[in-house]
Amino acid sequence: MLVDPIAGSAHNARMLLMRAPGPSLRPFVRTMWAADPGAVGQDAGRVSVREHVLPTGDMHLVFRLSGPPLRLFADGADSVGYTVGFAIVGGARSAFYARDVSVAARSVGVQLRPGAARALFGVPADELAERHTPLDALWGAQASEALERLHAASSPGARLTLLEVLLNERLRPLPRAMHPAVAQALLGLGRGAAVSDLVDASGYSHRRFIALFRDAAGLPPKRLERVLRFQRVMAEEPGSGALPWAELALQAGYSDQPHFNRDFLQITGMTPQAYRRASPSSPNHVRA
Repeated sequence: MLVDPIAGSAHNARMLLMRAPGPSLRPFVRTMWAADPGAVGQDAGRVSVREHVLPTGDMHLVFRLSGPPLRLFADGADSVGYTVGFAIVGGARSAFYARDVSVAARSVGVQLRPGAARALFGVPADELAERHTPLDALWGAQASEALERLHAASSPGARLTLLEVLLNERLRPLPRAMHPAVAQALLGLGRGAAVSDLVDASGYSHRRFIALFRDAAGLPPKRLERVLRFQRVMAEEPGSGALPWAELALQAGYSDQPHFNRDFLQITGMTPQAYRRASPSSPNHVRA
């Protein structure tokens, strides 16, 4: 799955520090990041700026350490939005969500692998999918304690070190390993394998396989397959315009141009042409 290094940070962050987690967290955390935008002007946030965040197939845990709480928009007609909080778990998604990036926020977070939901939050991933969940709903008072400790850290590097400590503290003593059938299926999906073939290879009934898969990954395999196929296009940096959309789509496994266009609109909330006009600096963060 695609690593999305600026998830949870402001589009115009000045400093972004990324690193891999230590061995104990590596089965559950894909990457760790800390963003520090520096000083923000007094007029920042006076005009709402909306950004579409595109799905990668992974979950995220984000702590916002400056600015307002995370504000999301229900749909294109929603001009007010609603706030989620300062410590948030973003579940795996099959389509974009829209957020307010008017104020650049200092933040720190992690991109989580399938299987992390039970290990770190004690719930199946499908309970968190397609939505944002305030961390205190999962960690209780320890969510506020973690936020306070991160506020006290003096630098992006110190925040990353502390966040790793916090996650290790939350890691269950004997975290359950991902089911082998799910692990094999995730590898197959990443290579473009058909879901029906993965079900047959698992040795389980279709219903049982889907339940195991959603518990770990959040999304059912067909929906995750759609996201991963879309991300194979995004990996070719379409914003550069080096190749026509049609060629990129066929290489990624789309049956034809209309199929690609429908998926693109549903996943991103815009047409391929509008996406290229936006010229995003990060493939999965698009001003809208």
